[in-house]
Order: sequence, then C-alpha cells, then structure tokens
Amino acid sequence: MIGVGASDALKRAVDFVVALALCVLLALPMLLVALAIRMTSPGPVLHWSRRVGQNNVVFHMPKFRSMKVGTEDVATHLLMDPHARLTPIGGFLRRISVDELPQLWSILKGHMSLVGPRAALHNQDDLVDLRTQKGIHLIVPGLTGWAQVNGRDDVTVQAKVELDDFYLHNRTLLLDLRIVLRTILQVFVGRGVAH
Repeated sequence: MIGVGASDALKRAVDFVVALALCVLLALPMLLVALAIRMTSPGPVLHWSRRVGQNNVVFHMPKFRSMKVGTEDVATHLLMDPHARLTPIGGFLRRISVDELPQLWSILKGHMSLVGPRAALHNQDDLVDLRTQKGIHLIVPGLTGWAQVNGRDDVTVQAKVELDDFYLHNRTLLLDLRIVLRTILQVFVGRGVAH
C-alpha cells in the first residue's frame, strides 16, 4: 500500500505534468480568450482573487476576468445582481469554465491541485471554519473537486463541506480521475453554473 506521503508526491507529480501539458496545448485558445476579453471589456484580462489554500494560507489565484472591473470580490451568489456584473462574454466564459484555465499557473506553483476542494475566497469565513473543523484545510485545493461534480453552485455551504469531507476520507488517484472525467462531461453541458 502506498503511504500518504508517497501518494501526495505522486499526485503532485501528476498535477505538474498534466498542468504543464495543458498550458502548452491550450496556449493558443487562452491567447484568443485573452484577446476577446480585452476587445469586449475595459480592464485587465486576469482577475487575481485572494483564496484560502492548504493549511488556510492565503494565495492569489488567477482567473480570466468574467466580471466588470470594480465588482466586489465575494461569492457570486452574494452579489445583488450577478448577471448585471458580467462582461459581454463573461457568462459564456463561466458557463464553459474557460475562466478557470489560468489556474493552471497555480497548479504549477503548487498552490493548487487538479482535484481537491475548491479554494474558498478569503472572506468565506463560514466555509473556511467548517472545513477547518473537519481537517479539510490540510489538503491542497483543486481546480475541480467532488463538490463541483455534485452540484457546484447548486449546493449549500454545509452540503459542500460534507462533499469535501467525503473526498478527504476517500481520495485516491482513481477517484481523482473519475472527478476529472465528470468535470469534462459537465463542462460540455454547462451544468451547475448559476451565474
């Protein structure tokens, strides 16, 4: 049986190799997305969000900007009228999850993994507190995760933590592969994205 340290090292190696390969394969599409953002909305191409990572250490996570400049850095469901804050192509970017691609940089740096609990915003105290109580904060957050393929924006904070707790206690490379495959399927159907 592979020990936790060995499996974490293997997961990190897989994360790095896959993220690097995706950066090369998706370089042109990401450049086109960046140009589309610049042409349709004033402001920077990337939005750097303060996120809570492993051991509750805050890091800066990049996303393609889908919201207008000046939008509060809070969970989308907390905005008064999220649809009014979207850039002209923001809804499309979010629906097909293209806005998430710059997070490959965070994976290369080791702040994130391909699979794990989604990194909470720095001000999502309720989510961070519940995760800390269950020890979920000890693992590296992911680009996608068990909660994302089981509801994404449609689940409550409490339900999200329960799903993250399931992942914490059942994580394997096989489960990670299953989550990645379900994520790809959901991206094609645009499921679970409220805004």
